[in-house]
Amino acid sequence: MPSDTKPIIAPSLLSADFAQLQRDIQMVNESEAGWFHIDVMDGVFVPNISFGFPVLKYIQKYAEKPLDVHLMIVDPNRYIDRFRDHGADVISVHYEACTHLHRTVQAIRLSGAKAGVSLNPHTPVHVLHDIIEEVDLVLIMSVNPGYGGQKFIERSYQKIRELKEMITSSSSNALIEVDGGVTLENAPKLVSAGVDVLVAGNTIFSSTDPPHTISLLKG
Repeated sequence: MPSDTKPIIAPSLLSADFAQLQRDIQMVNESEAGWFHIDVMDGVFVPNISFGFPVLKYIQKYAEKPLDVHLMIVDPNRYIDRFRDHGADVISVHYEACTHLHRTVQAIRLSGAKAGVSLNPHTPVHVLHDIIEEVDLVLIMSVNPGYGGQKFIERSYQKIRELKEMITSSSSNALIEVDGGVTLENAPKLVSAGVDVLVAGNTIFSSTDPPHTISLLKG
C-alpha cells in the first residue's frame, strides 16, 4: 500500500465511452487514479465478450499509468506473454479457470508482470492458502463477473477480512483488490476491511465529474 494508506483507484475502462476512449484515458491519466483496470472476457468463462488485443494496444499507446489486466477467460496461460507485450503490468487470472495455478502464477511473474489471482463470489478465500505467499494481488469479485453495474454482494466484506488475516499471518505482501458494485458509499468500509485497490466503473464514468469522483473514492 502507499505510505499514506489511501487506496489505489483503478477505473474500469469497460464502463468508459468507447466513442471517446482516448478522452477517457486522458482523464484517468490526469486524475488521482493509480491504475487502469481492464476486463478481458472471452464469452466462455463469463457470458460476455470485451476487449481484444487491438483495443488493448490502443489503450497501451495512450495510458500513462499501470495497466491492471483481469483475465476472465479459459486457459489464460496461452496469452500471458501477449498480454504482457501489450502493456499489462498486473495480470490477474481466475482461480476457477486454472488447473495448475502455481504454474500460471510463475508464468506471469516470469513475463515481468505482477501476478494476481481472482476469486468468484462463491469461491472461499481458503483455497489460496498454499499460494498466498507467491501472489502480488488477490482480486475479490464482489459481483458475479461478466457485466458492469451489478449490485454489491454484502458477503464480500467478510471475505476481505478473512483474506486480510491470511495475508497478515503469512509472509505475503499481496494487495487486496475488490471489483464490482464499488460506490462512494461503500468505499470507506471496504478500505477499513482491508482493501488496497478499488476498481470502479459506473461510479466513475457515469459521474458528472469523474476526476472529482476518483478523488472522493481515494478519500
